[in-house]
Amino acid sequence: MSKDHIIKSMLSEKVCMTPNGFVANKLSPKQFADCYELFFDKILEISLTDVAGVEGYGEFNDDCKTEYTTCREFLIDTFSDDKDGYWYNWKEMFETTLLEREFFEKYFKEMEDRISYCEGKRYLVYNNTFFVNMITDGKTMVGFPDWSRSGIVDFLLDFAIMDLNKPYLKIPELLFEYCNKRNIVIQDFKERFLCMAYYKGIDTLRWHASIDDTESCKSIMKSLSELKDRINAL
Repeated sequence: MSKDHIIKSMLSEKVCMTPNGFVANKLSPKQFADCYELFFDKILEISLTDVAGVEGYGEFNDDCKTEYTTCREFLIDTFSDDKDGYWYNWKEMFETTLLEREFFEKYFKEMEDRISYCEGKRYLVYNNTFFVNMITDGKTMVGFPDWSRSGIVDFLLDFAIMDLNKPYLKIPELLFEYCNKRNIVIQDFKERFLCMAYYKGIDTLRWHASIDDTESCKSIMKSLSELKDRINAL
C-alpha cells in the first residue's frame, strides 16, 4: 500500500484527507476566531490515532516507517551537517546567507534543553499545518490533503506550526483556554510546546534563509524571540 493508503487506514473517519472547501489561509483573523475550536478538534483527532504498530520517531518514509529510535535522535539529527541532499554542509549558510549563527545556536539549545519533556510522546502528526495546507468550510469541516511530511512525534508540533505561520492568531493561548474548558490535561504543556516550536522554527528559518527570503526570516526570528514570554504568561 502507498503511504497515503496506510495513513488513511490508521486515521479515524473524523479526519478527512480529501476535503471540499477553501484554503484555510483565506480565513480572516475574525473568521478563524469564530471557528478555531473546529481546527483544534480535528488536529487532536489526528493525535488520537493508534500508532502502536509504528515504531520510532520522525517523518515517514515511503513505506510509512520512521528513521529514529528516540525523539532526541530525530530532533538533533534534523540539523546534522552531513546529511545527504539539500542540507548537506548547510552550516556554510552562516557565512553565505542571512542565517545568524548566534540566533540559531541559542534556539537550538532552547530546543535541546526541553527534549526530555517530549521523549516518549509518540503521536501521529500531520506536520504540515500551515494554513495553506488545510482546507475548511469555516463551519463544520477542516481537512488535511497533503500528508507528505507526516510522522511520529509530540502532537503539539501541529499546533506550534500553526503559531509559527500566524503568531497573531495566538494559537497556544487559544489552545490553553480550549483545554481548560474541556478539562484536557497536557502534561508539561509549556515546555513541550516550546520544544516543538523551537524545533520547527529554526528548521523553517534555515529554509527561508536558503532561498534569501528576508521578510520571512525576520518574521520567524521575531516570533521565536517573543514566544517564551507568551507561553510563560499562560
